[in-house]
Formats: sequence, C-alpha cells, structure tokens
Amino acid sequence: MKTVFVGLSGGVDSAVSAYLLKKQGYRVVGAFIKGWEPDFLPCTGKEDRLEAMRVAAHLDIPFVTYDLEEEYKRDVVDYFISEYKAGRTPNPDVMCNRAIKFGAFWEKAKADGADYIATGHYAVSCLEADTWNLKASVDTEKDQTYFLWTLTKDDLAHALFPVGNLEKEEVRKLAEKAELPNAKRRDSQGLCFLGHVDMKGFLKRYIPEKKGSVMTEDGKTVGEHEGVWFYTLGQRHGYQRVKKDGADAPKMYVVGKDVEKNILYVSENPVGDKAKKTFKLITVSSVSGVPVAGDVLVRYRYRQPLIHAVVSGDSVTFRDPQSIAPGQSCVLYTQDGYMRGGGIIA
Repeated sequence: MKTVFVGLSGGVDSAVSAYLLKKQGYRVVGAFIKGWEPDFLPCTGKEDRLEAMRVAAHLDIPFVTYDLEEEYKRDVVDYFISEYKAGRTPNPDVMCNRAIKFGAFWEKAKADGADYIATGHYAVSCLEADTWNLKASVDTEKDQTYFLWTLTKDDLAHALFPVGNLEKEEVRKLAEKAELPNAKRRDSQGLCFLGHVDMKGFLKRYIPEKKGSVMTEDGKTVGEHEGVWFYTLGQRHGYQRVKKDGADAPKMYVVGKDVEKNILYVSENPVGDKAKKTFKLITVSSVSGVPVAGDVLVRYRYRQPLIHAVVSGDSVTFRDPQSIAPGQSCVLYTQDGYMRGGGIIA
C-alpha cells in the first residue's frame, strides 16, 4: 500500500482528492501547510486548518500540520516584493508551487514516509513512453497548469492530481455524495495562502511611494502616479488623471515603465507603440527536461486565450506585437493540450 500525503487546504478540491485516493486504496495522510500570515491582513489560516481537520476526521485519515511560514516568507513573499521593487511583475503562485507545495512540502512528507504528495490542482499528469508529462485539465475554466510550469518529470513522478480529469461541477457532486463537511464551501481566490489581497496596498507596506509623471508615448503628461512599481503593463487605471478643459483624460492603458526616471507610459491602445514580437525568457524550465523549440501555443496571463508563437533557445516570438510585463510567466503548450514548460519574461 503506497502512502500519499494530500495537501488539505480546507477547500473542496483537496478534500475530494483525499476522498478519491482513499477509495483507490492508498494510505492517505491529510497535511495542512501553514504559510506566512501578516497581522495586517484578514487571513483565514486558522479557519482553513479547522476545515482541513474536519475533512481528515470525516475520512478517518491521519492529519499533520507542516509549519512552512519561514520558507513561504523567504521564498515567496520576499521574492515578489523584490521583483516589484525592480519594476517587474512576478507571479507569486508560480513560486509558491515551486518552492512550497512541490518543494518544502514534498521534502517534509517524504521524510515522514510519503511515496507521493497530492494536491487539488486542476491538471492531468500522465506517464507516456517512460516519461511523465502534464496536460491541461478537462475543465478548461479551472485548469491550473499555468501555475505549474516549473514542475519537471521528476516532480511529477511523485505528484498526484486526483481531480484533474473532472469538471468542477463533478467535484462538488462527489463532495456532497461523500458528505464532506466542506462540500458547499466557497472556492478560495487570490494570492496563495493569503487570499484576497489589495496588491498595491500590500506593497506600500514594503515599498515607499514616490510620485512621478504619467505620460503618453509622445511625451505629453496626462497624470500622476505613486511609483512605477505599483503598476503593471496592461493595467487600465489606478493613477491620477489630468483634467483637460474640465474633463477627465480618456481611459488609457499602461504600456511602458521607466523605473530609473519613475515615468509611467500610457496609451489609448492596450498594446501601445512599445509592444514587440520577440521576448527573451529567463529561468526557463521544461517538463520533460528537453528544451522546447518550434511552434507552440503560449499564454502569459492566467486564463488568457492561447496565442501562437515560435520558441528558439531562450526566445519566444509572436505573430503580432505583444505588451508583456517583465517578470510575468510565459507558459508553453502544444496543440493537443500538453503543458511543456515555460519561462519568465526578461
């Protein structure tokens, strides 16, 4: 009998994952991961842990708590604060999966006798020709492979995603059938472990405000901002607009940032003149271990429609100009739904 430690978050997806694995004959252990919770946010860690304990008790499985507060603060929170300070737009959930859920959690569970770890992610792992691959979930609305691009075949060899082949509606029905105590609990949203976060308000606690000019691409001042690090490309509002002839300037999109001069560039065009077709990738990762090359489908925002592109080495080239913020994750897919890996926009 193989032992699997399921990361019980208090939500229905991880609860159903534990239920399904027990039905399949695994020795299941419920594990709650305690992350970092600042005292200035209404975090739900205590409530989540209580829900996770209720699920474990209902399923009659052992329950453990892993305190990964220090690791989460260091490897996730400090990372994304430093990235924003540098004018980039990181994805903390990607780093959370890499450093915490499939990093520190696996190491803790393995030391305690785990053969596998499991999560409630909507993703499908499959063993093909002796190599582990990752495919998008059958529920395209819930698919979370975008946040898993740093995983490799070695990670997948000991990771299970029990709900990846299910629609969310099916997961809810299974939870009710199994009479899980959190069957009707609302889905959590927002930052990993922190929930709903006003990102600008959060960052202002660590990065000082510095007023600067908002300018059009041809050099006209149209507003004032609080610091370029609080804004990201594609953002449609959030700065003080200059009134002209008693009327507000038209709605504009952020299309560029000059971190050194603290200037925010905007345009009525969401893409803007600064958009380009080719971008360099850093921290490139491949699920199979073989570098991805050639024609691919790409998304650089969660739930964004897939876009055609060509990958060559550490470069990705799109058919049309794109406005992508440095620091964002660029994730690569095949036509038939395999997530092959990705990188960070340089």
